[in-house]
Amino acid sequence: MTKFWQKLHKIFSDKTLRKRILFVFLMLAIFRILAAIPIPGIDAGQLSQLLASNQFLGILNIFSGGGLSNLSIIMLGVGPYITASIIMQLLTLMIPRLKEMYQEEGEAGRKRFTQYSRLLTIPLAAIQGFSLLVILGRQGVLPPLSLFEMVTSVIILIAGAMLLMWIGELITEFGVGNGMSIIIFAGIVAQVPAGISQILFSYDPSQLPVYILFVLAAILLIVGVVYVTEAERPIPVTYAKQSRGNTSTRGASTYIPLRVNQAGVIPIIFALSILLFPELIGNMLATSTNTFLAGVSDFLLVFSRGTLAYGIAYFVLVFLFTYFYTAVTFDPHAMANNLQKGGAFIPGIRPGQATEEYVGTIVTRITFLGALFLGLVAVLPFIMQSITGITQLAIGGTALLIVVSVVLDLIKKIDAQLSMREY
Repeated sequence: MTKFWQKLHKIFSDKTLRKRILFVFLMLAIFRILAAIPIPGIDAGQLSQLLASNQFLGILNIFSGGGLSNLSIIMLGVGPYITASIIMQLLTLMIPRLKEMYQEEGEAGRKRFTQYSRLLTIPLAAIQGFSLLVILGRQGVLPPLSLFEMVTSVIILIAGAMLLMWIGELITEFGVGNGMSIIIFAGIVAQVPAGISQILFSYDPSQLPVYILFVLAAILLIVGVVYVTEAERPIPVTYAKQSRGNTSTRGASTYIPLRVNQAGVIPIIFALSILLFPELIGNMLATSTNTFLAGVSDFLLVFSRGTLAYGIAYFVLVFLFTYFYTAVTFDPHAMANNLQKGGAFIPGIRPGQATEEYVGTIVTRITFLGALFLGLVAVLPFIMQSITGITQLAIGGTALLIVVSVVLDLIKKIDAQLSMREY
């Protein structure tokens, strides 16, 4: 506890870091104000019942940072931008020019790449906004909208999604941590008081074993996520003795820590955002009189939340996105080159190509363990839901996983800022 207060004192005694943290709080306050501005004409009672009974809308509410619970102007949340980022990163595997732009052209190339992601966010937000308005209208949450009202509402939702995307990027640039993850985290935390009050209000003594089971599973989930996130595979590195003129430096031995789960919570967010689209479009086409569109709807709704196909797809996507994001963020070739330029080598491994292959093999092996764990943890709430029959467990488990991962990442970023200032 003493170390905690000492670290807190260091954080707020550093002027620059204090400004960054206060900037994050300011942006989150603006975000919560926007989440409280509703679209006119909604039926609040019908909306709350729909969110409580529909897992799909419950997860969408997580991505909107709680904006969907009020049907606010930012009810699309950061989902469209995250989906656009996924599509752009997947395109780097198929379009060499995009890969060069993202990985080889430095900061200027990444800025252009990010700009393309922003532009792609607009049509995705339009599709998602229109689909959501149609679904909510069929459920009686919204009154029938004319063409002008529908177009106006979709434009407002697109503007809200772009505004929230901008706030997230500001947090990333001028604050601490990943802005998109922090926005999702803030929305989840903001719903905790309402969730606790709902549980207390609907408390049933006969369900006490289920509540105890959920608490134990939550504790195990937190411990497991923390353990795997902190787990590292050290690679020993030796610096050769160097002589320059009359001075010489002694050789030194150290190690490079490779994290078992380098992707953090990003694969979970990526997988959820991808799986939202089939169910969203399927629900929109569900009442179509066209035979082909009805068939498309039936196929897409096979991946509805709670089905076996959804669980399998969720696990596979989390597993694959863990590998994909690790491949994007970690480059064994660059690491091998940097070691060779710095006069360092891995004992028993030749510099250059052999070092690159050795590091790549280790990363592939440890990423397999991280991806397997993350996939199992992601589907664990759905397994518990099938055992207990309580639909809220799936939503609560996903939210808990995101919260724990974001907090761990935020702590690491703050520690990195403190270490940089000490040096």
